[in-house]
Amino acid sequence: MSHTLRDRAHADLGGLQARHPWVFHPPLKRRFVTVTVVVALTGLMLVGFWRLGFSFERMIKGIGELGTLVMLMLPPNPGSWSKAVLIFHALAETLAIAFLGTLLAAIIAFPIGFVAARNTTVNRLVQFASRRVLDGIRGVDALIWALLWINVVGLGPFAGVLAIMMSDIGSFGKLFSEAIEAADKRPVEGVTSTGGSRLHQIRYGIIPQILPVIGSQVLYYFESNTRSSTIIGIVGAGGIGLHLSEQIRTLEWQSVSFIILLILVMVAVIDLISSRLRQTLIGRSAQGKG
Repeated sequence: MSHTLRDRAHADLGGLQARHPWVFHPPLKRRFVTVTVVVALTGLMLVGFWRLGFSFERMIKGIGELGTLVMLMLPPNPGSWSKAVLIFHALAETLAIAFLGTLLAAIIAFPIGFVAARNTTVNRLVQFASRRVLDGIRGVDALIWALLWINVVGLGPFAGVLAIMMSDIGSFGKLFSEAIEAADKRPVEGVTSTGGSRLHQIRYGIIPQILPVIGSQVLYYFESNTRSSTIIGIVGAGGIGLHLSEQIRTLEWQSVSFIILLILVMVAVIDLISSRLRQTLIGRSAQGKG
């Protein structure tokens, strides 16, 4: 039996080689291009390491310093009860920044997604302009938006919310428009056959299809923004990042490890909850299609 299977495998392999010879025996030109690309990328990587001062000696020495730093961080300790209360308050502020920034971005990007989608836009010129605007917004990192908004509205969590919001509007606009374009045309055609207007097509033919997808995307970005809001807090946009930066500056390493531990726990809990909610939304979407 095993010999029969082996003979069939060899026969299939021979047939595949006969039908697709360029896969098993690529031409010399293709091999030359592949080798050239690999060599060029390897050379570029080595030049980059050289220009950036990469050194194995410095890396090994840095690992030793990292071990010393980890020992200084143990055990995690906020220092005092009053300090712990401030840290937990800042952690809640970070969570609020991520939630409000993500929610506002989703609300603003939802109508923009319809303008940027090919099948629901006003005309091609409007679609092109809206896509380019979304590309421009998305091209600026949340940290840069935080620095800009701090100079506009001042230090604090309000600047953090605006930074998360602006960063996500570009991403949500693109994702929402792609979900709209990928929507099944049959429900839209059904609404049209009953005399429905363009707004009816969107309301009853497209929105019910894309809501689970959009909900899943918003939950994922909320999880991601929880980490981002920690980073932007370091530059003065409120939240736990500001306390983390202060503890590092004053070399309070046990407090630093306590804050990092709280951030890890918060992100893990949010990841668990959002993953289950996303699975629920995806499951409902699959049932609806079925």
